[in-house]
Amino acid sequence: MDGKMSAPTQLQSAMEGLIEVFHSYSGKEGDKYKLSKAELKSLLQGELAGFLSASNDPLVVEKIMSDLDENKDGEVDFQEFVVLVAALTVACNEFFVDSIKSEEGKDGGSGCKTK
Repeated sequence: MDGKMSAPTQLQSAMEGLIEVFHSYSGKEGDKYKLSKAELKSLLQGELAGFLSASNDPLVVEKIMSDLDENKDGEVDFQEFVVLVAALTVACNEFFVDSIKSEEGKDGGSGCKTK
């Protein structure tokens, strides 16, 4: 390293964003390094409202909490939170790939323009 600070890469910025979002919701009650059920619900409503509204299940937050809370302590730590983000990212990527494939079939394979 030459000591110069370079601008963060897109991936580094995304990772920093995950950390900042998690900690902006954690610690409002109980352990400041974990999300309580109320904090998780607030995070989901504030940051992933589109995903929540797509589900017609009124117990979706409880189900997400149960699925994420690997150690069953009633809270979600950062590692457990990242599992949720990774699963949603995989689902979004699959949707994106399927959309591209269906578009390629329609227009003769022109490819994807993401920007």
